[in-house]
This record gives sequence, structure tokens and C-alpha cells, in this order.
Amino acid sequence: MTTLIPSASPRVVRELADDLAVDADLRDRAGKPPFDEVARLREAGLPALLTPPAPEDGADGADGTDGRGSDWRTACTAVRDIAAADSSIAELLAHHHALSWSPRLFAAPGNAAALERRAVHEQWLWGGDIDLPDAQTGTDLTLAPTADGHVLHGRRSLTAGVAVADRLVHTARRTDSGEWVVVHVNPAHPGVSTEPAHDLLGQRLSGAGAVSYDDVPVAAHQVLGTVPVDEHEISPYTALAPLTRRLLLVQVGLGNAEGALSEARDISRALPRPVLMGALDTGADCGPPPTDPYLLLAYGELATAAHTAAAVVERATEALARGLETGPALGADERAEITFLVGAAEAVTAEAALHITTRVLELTAGAPSPSADPGIDRFWRNARALTAHSSAAHRLRDIGEHYLNGLH
Repeated sequence: MTTLIPSASPRVVRELADDLAVDADLRDRAGKPPFDEVARLREAGLPALLTPPAPEDGADGADGTDGRGSDWRTACTAVRDIAAADSSIAELLAHHHALSWSPRLFAAPGNAAALERRAVHEQWLWGGDIDLPDAQTGTDLTLAPTADGHVLHGRRSLTAGVAVADRLVHTARRTDSGEWVVVHVNPAHPGVSTEPAHDLLGQRLSGAGAVSYDDVPVAAHQVLGTVPVDEHEISPYTALAPLTRRLLLVQVGLGNAEGALSEARDISRALPRPVLMGALDTGADCGPPPTDPYLLLAYGELATAAHTAAAVVERATEALARGLETGPALGADERAEITFLVGAAEAVTAEAALHITTRVLELTAGAPSPSADPGIDRFWRNARALTAHSSAAHRLRDIGEHYLNGLH
């Protein structure tokens, strides 16, 4: 399927976000695999839009001005805007966009350009995960040589895209050499089986689950590249791969918090004064809701927390954008600074998102009817799910080590 990228991407993203917001609570409660949502994404052209911009050096055989893809800043804004309406679908897009950079970060320029063009023209939705080599944890996937190429074997748990991705990207260890390689596979192969997760606390529509590979053939062109086991030999540019995913998930968390705050504001504006007084547990007559000092104090605190997190996230976004634009010439010091800023964005946003989504539950607890409450609890559940796999203490320790001792 060939699809043209929308010419007015901010407008397209806003319209899609508005569309997703209409029935976000109903879809969240149903918790079904996001087939319908992915159809909406394709109709809007988002899988093609949220890919790297065409190379400026003509490496794709063109002049680099074909208009495809988005720069990093635009993509982050799109993910954050979608997250305010539906953070599950935003997580799908976050993983998709991060993984769409895999060919450029790991493959030879010519091969990367050809794969990127095909992915855009066919509107692939990327899924999977990429881990840099870790001698302690290793990888669950192995790549064994055969007479015709290789076969992939193993099982991985994923937080998004298991049932709906068009291509899955993974790191696997070669059984013959021990090298780590990055591969992409078509999940439609009969040797690939998926197990969608059920009864999730939050992020119910992200397509989380497990994927298993039973000797799935992997041709030479499906191997994007190798990753050195020695972390000191990994190119700083290649080492941006996990940072792209981490920062895009931060955008999802921030957008979810901003969406919660916006929904709560609308509810609080509509609530009658007695309900507000009971919800805030204040005993004095503080006047009509718009001028209630306790309510103003609460929203002032939450709005400030959101703006503070946004400022930290935007600084990290700008730094990573410059790193991606620099390309293979990126230095180790620059990469370390980007890691520092991404870690700071994760820590600050996680704290703000959990605080905001918890507090708005209290501020809207007196909604008089289900129609006045658009399922505000989903924002809290989504925030919990998004922060469950990342330890703020670990991030802060790494930041402190870099700041105090200058370690990369």
C-alpha cells in the first residue's frame, strides 16, 4: 500500500487526537487489541509521517527532498499530543518511531535508505525492542546459521505492538560467533506466534504481550547490522537507539499527565460548589468554584509541575535532535550529555505524572454522574504502567555519577 504523507501534519495529528479522545474511555474499558485504532492511524498517515526525514545527502538515491518523515522535534510533539488523548496509542507510535530509526542507526546507508523507503510506502508499523549488549542479562533470542541464511529462535515480552506491528525489530545473539545483531522480521510468518496480554492495569490498548520465534528464517538483508559486545566500541551514534525509545516514552508520560490535567479542569469547571467543597474537604464558604482559593492552589501546583516537566523534556528533546542530526560524527561526550538529559527528563516526568494523575482523582472525586466523568482514572493507571519498568533511583544515581565524577 502506497500512501502519501499528509502535507499539514500538525493539523492531521490534532484531528486524530480529537478523534481518539471522543471514545478513549470506552475503548480503554473494553481493552481490546488496537486493530481499529491502528486503522485510524493508517488513515491519517501516521506510520509514514512518524519516520526519519529523508537524508539530505542523497543517500536514498534522491535529493533528500521527497518530503517523507518528520524531524525529531515534530515527531515528539505528535506523540505527546496523541498521548494527551490516548496514551496507549501514543505508546504504539513511540515505539514505532524509535524503531523506525533502526535502519539508519545500524545498517549501511544504502541499505537503510531502501528499507526506509519501503517502510514509508507500505506504511509499516514498527514494533519490537532493541537492547544494547549486556553481559549480565544477555538476550532471549538467538540467531543460528543455516545453509540459506539464519533462523531466529526464542521469546520476548513487549510492551506494545505485539499483535498489530508489520515488522518487528530485535537484537539477537549469533550462536556461531556470539555477536549481537539487529534483525527485522515479518510477524506474518507461520513460525511467529503472538500472545496478547490481558487484564492490564494501564496502557491497555498498546498491544502488549509476548512474541515467540520458532526457527523463523532470517535472510541476509534482514540483518541490519552488528553491535559490539564491548560497550566502549559501540558508536555514540548507534548508542542513541535506546535513548530514542526512552525519550519518546517520556513524551507519552508527559502527554498523559497533561491530558489528565486538562480533563480534570473541564470537570472542575462544571461541578457545583457543594461537591467541590466536599471533594477538597474544606469547611469554609469560599465562593463559586472558579474563585475557590483551595481549588486555585491545587491547579496552580499541578500546572506548575506539568510546565516544569515540559521544560526538562524539551531540553532533552532538543539535545537528542541535535545528536540525530549530527549522525555518525557524534562524539562520546555529546552522547553522554544526551544520556544525562534524557535521564533527568525521565526522573522529573515520572514524579510529575504520578503526582498529577493521583491529585486529579481527588479533585474530580465528586463528579455527580458518569457522564460528567470521562474515566479520569485511566490517566492514573496509564501513568503507573508507564513508570513501572523504570526506576527513578537508578536514573538519578547515573545522573549523579555523571555530574560528580564525569563518567559516561
